[in-house]
Amino acid sequence: MNRPDKSNDAIGSVNRGNPCESGLCTLCRADCAGKCETWLSSLKGRKMLYPRDFGSITAGSANTCHEGVCYNSLRIQGYNYGVFGLPKGLSDAADDCIFPNVNIETQFGQLIKTKCRVPIMTGALGSTFIAAKYWESFAIGAALVGFPIVIGENVVGIDKNAVIEKGKIKKAPELDRRINTYLKYFDGYGAIIVQMNVEDTRNGVAEYVIENYGEKVIIELKWGQGAKDIGGEIQVNDLDYAVFLKRRGYVVDPDPTLPEVQAAFKSGAIKTIARHSRLGYTNLDSSDQVETDFMNAVKHLRKIGYKRISLKTGSYGMEALAMSIKYATDAKLDLLTIDGSGGGTGMSPWNMMESWGVPSILLHSKAHEYATFLAKKGKKVVDIAFAGGLAREDHIFKALALGAPFTKLICMGRAVMIPGFLGSNIEGALNPDRKDKVCGHWEKLPNSVTESGANSPDQIFAGYYDVEKKVGRTEMKNIPYGAIAVWTLADKLAAGLQQFMAGARKFSIDAISRDDIYSGNRETEAETGISFITDVGDKKAKKILTA
Repeated sequence: MNRPDKSNDAIGSVNRGNPCESGLCTLCRADCAGKCETWLSSLKGRKMLYPRDFGSITAGSANTCHEGVCYNSLRIQGYNYGVFGLPKGLSDAADDCIFPNVNIETQFGQLIKTKCRVPIMTGALGSTFIAAKYWESFAIGAALVGFPIVIGENVVGIDKNAVIEKGKIKKAPELDRRINTYLKYFDGYGAIIVQMNVEDTRNGVAEYVIENYGEKVIIELKWGQGAKDIGGEIQVNDLDYAVFLKRRGYVVDPDPTLPEVQAAFKSGAIKTIARHSRLGYTNLDSSDQVETDFMNAVKHLRKIGYKRISLKTGSYGMEALAMSIKYATDAKLDLLTIDGSGGGTGMSPWNMMESWGVPSILLHSKAHEYATFLAKKGKKVVDIAFAGGLAREDHIFKALALGAPFTKLICMGRAVMIPGFLGSNIEGALNPDRKDKVCGHWEKLPNSVTESGANSPDQIFAGYYDVEKKVGRTEMKNIPYGAIAVWTLADKLAAGLQQFMAGARKFSIDAISRDDIYSGNRETEAETGISFITDVGDKKAKKILTA
């Protein structure tokens, strides 16, 4: 795979650790002082679309070699005439066909259309403690921008203050906090999605959510994710808490109730204990049985009142991929998120992440093939989101094009968490009295933040005044800096996507097609079905030459 260098002199970005295909470090730290491209974009916004030090430099591309099969081996087409998908009210005159006029709003769903201002969504932010710590930044930022955020699995199950009696939730304060934080700033664009695994289903999460929030929430069934092929896990460093989790019904390893484990913990030989979720469908041995079980689950959710239902699946293989697309289509689900290997995690076994599953570009290519197969049979294929190691605006365009016309959203995990970390660190450094509340890590602002002379939030965040315009000066004091950073990053991604789309003469998301990308090598062409660079348009070219 063609991986990026650790530093990019053109835009001034540097990876603290080893960079992966997304441009993020393999290990992304909440206390990081910079400065990868996503980190910098959370401060500078759309300025990061261009080489630094304008007026005293020239810059040239370093990305001319395409090795292996990955998203970086796809290139984006540009055209020298025409225009497609113009929003209403615009003409095909040059004054109208400018990139700020590109409409990047999208929507998904069956009977109820969920609108989004930008074609991105978060990954599942569940029971990992980092999701809870920075939730205000993630949720408020997503709500202000107008894209969906997912509350991942096990949030109720690990909540010590939740009350669960005989499979029915009586009280779920952490889940309530997460939902209400988002809904406070929700303005009709985006969505709050609550995910369920085996334990969540047993604990009655679906019933609790529908009773308390009704149609405000989308419920999501979970088959898996790209980071691992076992259930979700967290680590705890409190022995009593580990025992509590075991009594609540989780798999806890090593078993905290064993005397020898307790002795090892107290001596310091064991410092953390892992809590695991169960595998689904363990009592089934055929796809027919899975289909029956899945359809019954959807039927139950419909019966108790859910009108919007989604499914999240991982990088299991071709059979599971086909099952997810077919069953989600037949069940008339609103969204199917397909997560390939190569993405990120809050906690997964490292070598499992490195070694298992189908890489994103291969999984996504086959997803398009299978969706097309169903469409040709007259099926209205479920709307799809692609996930797995996607972080930049070029990734958004390429993934939308690779899965067109079925892909409506690109799911980003770690990329949209980074601004939450960064903003919280800045808020804590500038306001020591709020440092613990916002989970800030810095005692003072590092040079990577202050190098341009900025020392206040309105000077630091390019999106500060855009957020203030949306919420008002009085409300601005209640907006976490992490949410401002989310807005700033989203603005950069949006502007970059608009520029790519304008160059491809596509002025709306629905106008993007597979013809808008081409393969940088023959191997990528063979695996994705996307034609090789010099083969695209070659017949038209020769027709021009022989006319």
